[in-house]
Amino acid sequence: MDIRIGHGYDVHALAEGLKLVLCGTEIEHTKGCVAHSDGDVAIHAICDALLGALALGDIGKLFPDTDERYKGIDSRKLLKHVVDLVTDNGYSISNIDCTIAMQRPKLRPHIDTMRERLAEVIGIGVDRISVKATTTERLGFEGREEGVSATAVTILIK
Repeated sequence: MDIRIGHGYDVHALAEGLKLVLCGTEIEHTKGCVAHSDGDVAIHAICDALLGALALGDIGKLFPDTDERYKGIDSRKLLKHVVDLVTDNGYSISNIDCTIAMQRPKLRPHIDTMRERLAEVIGIGVDRISVKATTTERLGFEGREEGVSATAVTILIK
């Protein structure tokens, strides 16, 4: 059995008047992510974890922000492409664990929907996807509400 572990990390600045999309779920807030795509920092971290486990680089290599095809794209489409790469390389996704760090809004009410949206795209059971949210106790760029970060870990099995 071939087991691979991947880790991903992503950060986006927050700005007034933009949509906030996390794990494919639009969340009501006064600020959203500044990005070339829809700015879904959690999906971007998950993509990086999957790509890292495959040793295929990162999301910026695969979907450069200089390419107009990805302008405003729904990050679930990027995730689907990465999941297809996992399968094409003979692996299956055992599980994914993602943590989102931002001060506001409270994400707990959205976690179940986020997990379901991810499960739909990835094609694994919701019981194999963990999404957690944390604040930074008003410390750092997340605590000052200047940005949001996400980390993700995955295990792939062949």
